[in-house]
Amino acid sequence: MSETPSNTLQYRFDGPEDAPVLILGPSLGTTWHMWDRQVPELTKHWRVFRFDLPGHGGAPAHPAGAVAELTTRLLATLDSLGVQRFGYAGCALGGAIGIELALRHPERLASLALVATSPRFGTADEFRQRGVIVRTNGLDPIARTAPDRWFTGGFAAAQPAITEWAVQMVRTTDPGCYIAACEALAAFDVRAELGRVGAPTLVLVGSDDQVTGPAEARTLVAGIPDARLAVVPGASHLVPVEQPAAVGDLLVHHFSTAWQQPYDTGQTVLPTAAVLPVPAAAPAPVPRAEIAPVAEPAQPAVRTDRYETGLKIRREVLGDAYVDGELAQSDGFSGDFQEFITRYAWGDVWDRPGLDRRTRSCITLTALVAGGHLEELALHTRAALRNGLTPDEIKEVLLQAAVYCGVPAARSAFRVARQVIQEETTPAE
Repeated sequence: MSETPSNTLQYRFDGPEDAPVLILGPSLGTTWHMWDRQVPELTKHWRVFRFDLPGHGGAPAHPAGAVAELTTRLLATLDSLGVQRFGYAGCALGGAIGIELALRHPERLASLALVATSPRFGTADEFRQRGVIVRTNGLDPIARTAPDRWFTGGFAAAQPAITEWAVQMVRTTDPGCYIAACEALAAFDVRAELGRVGAPTLVLVGSDDQVTGPAEARTLVAGIPDARLAVVPGASHLVPVEQPAAVGDLLVHHFSTAWQQPYDTGQTVLPTAAVLPVPAAAPAPVPRAEIAPVAEPAQPAVRTDRYETGLKIRREVLGDAYVDGELAQSDGFSGDFQEFITRYAWGDVWDRPGLDRRTRSCITLTALVAGGHLEELALHTRAALRNGLTPDEIKEVLLQAAVYCGVPAARSAFRVARQVIQEETTPAE
């Protein structure tokens, strides 16, 4: 095990030094120990490489706010160790890293397994809301509800020690790194790119997963040209922990049989020696569902101005639900106005490099107090929380505004902001 600089990841190796490398990627809030029960079997055939996400499992707290950035750090770690070619299995956020590898670095990837993974994890608003809750309340509310998301009720009741381990694993994660990982998942969406995943892929999901369940798994199988589906009965989201033997057997079978020809990237054929070997006695094949491909939706026309940049920033700051509602209500009369504010306010001003988004939120809140625009103040109080302001910092902005904008205006602003903050920072039951 080694602690590494900010551009690499904390890692450990298990298994023979001369064996091909198989990488296991963790999910958000977990550590490499989520794979402990699979390692003894996997190390019979491969040199297993596990890593921790930043700020997880005692890893250095260097936040990474994009899946591409996590992938770059993983590759930098592997490069420093001389590992060029590998198989990869990842769970949830770890699976997103696997898809990123398959799309951007196909020459490195021999075979892929995606566990409890989706091409888009819920909605961006959900993960940014989770970030607001963690920034305000710490990780304890997320930690206490982790077993409900990760395990079936029967397993959690029968395995109190594992349930408590899961709670403590989340609770000891660095909050800033957890928030950054939520941002990474909020921005991750590769639905339109799945057809370019060339690696043989196993998509593995628990039958009772309520986070990234069988529907999301079938979307992956439908989009990835060489993919097979395995549904593990009696398991929820953290299926490697809940059904370790079944997951281990599926991984051994997949990585033993799915890659028996040299990898052709369309440019270079790597030598057969680089291919993961087939163990002498591979387990019997596991039935997999064949899913028919789904036609990709038509893509909207690409604009030539700042509109697309503005729309992206507007969604990140105000939330998909609000922006979708505004655009849905626009018509021939108001459509030009929606285009104007998206392009000018969000694509030009909010995208300028001179101020960060936290500072821009402070300025916006003050201006709205001065103008008495309470409806917009509620909207931008939510935006300020998403941009990283804490409730105490918003309070200070409003106190400052009271001096220069007037006490009556500030009184109304406090009433509106307090209601929004209560709604946004109260964890769901």
